[in-house]
Amino acid sequence: MLSLDPSGPEWDCPLGSKDLEDEGPWGGGSGLPPTGCFPGSWRQDVGLDCKGSPEGTEARAWTVYYYSLLQSCLQQAGLPETQDRSQAPRTGCPGAEVTLCVLGSPSTFLPVLLEGGVQSPGNMLLCLSPAWLMKVPAPGQPGEAALLVLKAVSFHPGGLTFLDDFVPPRRATYFLAGLGLGPSRGREAAELARDLTCPTGASAELARLLEDRLLTRQLLAQQGGVAVPATLAFTYKPPGLLRGGDSSPGLRLVELSGKEGQETLVKEEVEAFLRSEALGDVLQVAVKLSGWRWRGRQALHLHPRAELGAVVNTVLALLEKLEEEESVLVEAVYPPVQLPCSDGPSPGPGLAVRICAVVCRTQGDRPLLSKVVCGVGRGDRPLRHHNSLPRTLEVALAQCGLGEEAQVAAVRQRVKAAAEAALTAMLALEAGLSAEQRGGRRAHTDFLGVDFALTAAGGMLTPVALELNGGLCLEACGALEGLWAAPRLGPAADEAAAAPLVETMLRRSARCLMEGKQLLVVGAGGVSKKFVWEAARDYGLQLHLVESDPNHFASQLVQTFIHFDMTEHRRDEENARLLAELVRARGLKLDGCFSYWDDCLVLTALLCQELGLPCSPPAAMRLAKKKSLTQLHLLRHHGPPWPAPSLHAVPCCPLESEADVERAVHQVPLPGVMKLEFGAGAVGVRLVEDAPQCHEHFSRITRDLQGEADHPGIGLGWGNAMLLMEFVEGTEHDVDLVLFGGRLLAAFVSDNGPTRLPGFTETAACMPTGLASEQEAQMVQAAFRCCLGCGLLDGVFNVELKLTGAGPRLIEINPRMGGFYLRDWILELYGVDLLLAAVMVACGLRPALPTRPRARGHLVGVMCLVSQHLQALSSTASRETLQALHDRGLLRLNLLEEALVPGEYEEPYCSVACAGSSPTEARLRLLGLCQGLGIDGPSYPVAHFLSHFK
Repeated sequence: MLSLDPSGPEWDCPLGSKDLEDEGPWGGGSGLPPTGCFPGSWRQDVGLDCKGSPEGTEARAWTVYYYSLLQSCLQQAGLPETQDRSQAPRTGCPGAEVTLCVLGSPSTFLPVLLEGGVQSPGNMLLCLSPAWLMKVPAPGQPGEAALLVLKAVSFHPGGLTFLDDFVPPRRATYFLAGLGLGPSRGREAAELARDLTCPTGASAELARLLEDRLLTRQLLAQQGGVAVPATLAFTYKPPGLLRGGDSSPGLRLVELSGKEGQETLVKEEVEAFLRSEALGDVLQVAVKLSGWRWRGRQALHLHPRAELGAVVNTVLALLEKLEEEESVLVEAVYPPVQLPCSDGPSPGPGLAVRICAVVCRTQGDRPLLSKVVCGVGRGDRPLRHHNSLPRTLEVALAQCGLGEEAQVAAVRQRVKAAAEAALTAMLALEAGLSAEQRGGRRAHTDFLGVDFALTAAGGMLTPVALELNGGLCLEACGALEGLWAAPRLGPAADEAAAAPLVETMLRRSARCLMEGKQLLVVGAGGVSKKFVWEAARDYGLQLHLVESDPNHFASQLVQTFIHFDMTEHRRDEENARLLAELVRARGLKLDGCFSYWDDCLVLTALLCQELGLPCSPPAAMRLAKKKSLTQLHLLRHHGPPWPAPSLHAVPCCPLESEADVERAVHQVPLPGVMKLEFGAGAVGVRLVEDAPQCHEHFSRITRDLQGEADHPGIGLGWGNAMLLMEFVEGTEHDVDLVLFGGRLLAAFVSDNGPTRLPGFTETAACMPTGLASEQEAQMVQAAFRCCLGCGLLDGVFNVELKLTGAGPRLIEINPRMGGFYLRDWILELYGVDLLLAAVMVACGLRPALPTRPRARGHLVGVMCLVSQHLQALSSTASRETLQALHDRGLLRLNLLEEALVPGEYEEPYCSVACAGSSPTEARLRLLGLCQGLGIDGPSYPVAHFLSHFK
């Protein structure tokens, strides 16, 4: 997986004694690729020509070259040869598909391509030529263009690849261009990436900033607090981003008025630099050119620190080559580190370590270190990406004499902090640029490679950032992963380096597909659903709302507000017909219709049926809505296929009268659980141990909760019928599922703490689950089978289960997005937005989701109840206090109710949670916080509620 890109970035030489000419692999510039590079046998008669877009001789040669390079990479990875399907074009659904398009060297981007084939099969496309792409003006978006894919190599699970033509062309939803595709192709790639309507992960404008070492070093040192080599820079007409910046320790900028007559100034500055404390015990310096024009074809001159005259002469000679916005750098060359536990001085030149890290932009523009790879070589020779074998940090440090686990972990943590700080600094710089400066309003940096040298300062090993790059570190990580390609060696143990990047590509694609979509929302919900309106604005959705409350705050936040009384849900069929007429009368051109509010789910399904919009069938929604109907239906569902949903159902009896209660206590084993058939938020749910308790609780609920006015929002518009179900012992869990076409696309499992019996109001939760992998899989499959058993094929669903000694048992299915904190937690931990997934399904689009999202940490939370915490919520844990702690990142607050109103039948007021790198860390933080805020107490023992999460 060796990159043969002729315009690869320049190299750092950590130690040496002569000038090194960096010309790139070719050393020349014929414009044609090399020949005879790839030993191997694969078909040559493949359809590389693109109809309607002929290539010249030189361009055709590069296309053939990159196809052979791809086959060589696949061969070395133990993957099958690409199959040519271009004679039977793919038709697809243009404009409705995720289309992740990469234009670049197959060796550089192979990790991304293979990971994309796993996470979004058939939607990760590699274009081997700019001629395989076409830009077309975007209607209504002046100056911007859509990018169409005419031909590509598509990637699928198992490393399967196909050469495909697309008729009609596929519209890219994400574009990532390698900007070094041969002597002329870089310009074509840059032009293709500029001012697109789809998200782009690279542009020539951003690449120029990335490749300007002086700019990036100043940025890292000043904004990111990242160590960079001591550097003296002579700049000629520097770019505006460099002007006026304060010097950083060890980084000296000298702005020149011209390229000639600078001898005295240069000598004075160089002499002062060579004598400065910033160089420490460095014995050599390197002199090099910095600027986009010199990328991959410059001279690197090494001189002993003591040779002032030689350094000055080299600087003066290089000044003659400068153009505007370019620089000459004099920088420290760090010797190989003498590691603390090395056994005495090395008899040879010692070993040098070069560390490269890939860091990706994730949800919320946060950086995440993806993978670290090292190169190890002789300390007296150039250490480059492509002339040392990749290895893990642990192996590299062990080779240099550092094998103590805690010390290695400390080095890894410093590399992580520095790499993530580097991307944070780049993103901050990028945020201040105009769309024109970035190469388009949708151009953003989504990943970064950071090269480090390892130095010893103050008895501590410190990574020093040498350069930033757009693909070399990614390629090195892919090469390390490729070491495990041979079947006998087994798979790599950790996550693919490109996994977070592909997740970001999918996330940005989803936004692209959904921008401007017209959606009808049925039921606005309460304060806990305020995030819907903020997210809709962020995603560019056009929302139209149907709501019973004419004064609801959301009426001012939507494109169209339809006031319609739908509180009597026994009239849903009639209301659906009336609403459909109102929608047509207003001329709304809807892409979808959905609801996240329990009361309105059946009405929404009926309305979708009337309007011909995608949705699960009304019959399935009715089954899931009525709790006893769900259980009884599944109990009859014995399969095949096996295991059948009946394995997870729990015996129960519907209750509408006292006579039903009397009959039920003889049919359902006691103790049991009594609850409202259409209830929500665990209101009115109670453990009953004998027949008198059953009768007493039925009478109380029948008296107290008769209609919607008695407790709005918990389903009383459907009536107050109840059910009695068997009480099953075990731990309680939520499973949030995304289904499309009856296929499971994603599942997230969380754990609940013990409830305060005899009630079942939620007390605490933890995510991700602490269950063993097999148990987690059982829970997911149980939830999935129960949804399928009820006919729920499309949507985002929340399934509550208990894990018993005999396996998962169903509590209930909520045929909508999980409530309370669940959407927020899943977005925070996994970068997956259930709301976005729900609206995509509502529009008939397959959600753009990673196939195996991994949590980036742990959250443990506890519920606050007005009945238990009124005093604290009015003082030490007031809403303002909790919000301030949330804003400072000390806790995560999810407000569920607006007012502090105590009542016999209550729902939680809010959820407060703490994050941690482990469940234990998060749990201990939360416990300390609850004790300090007064949430913990004798009648509400938080430690007990968190005991399941140890």
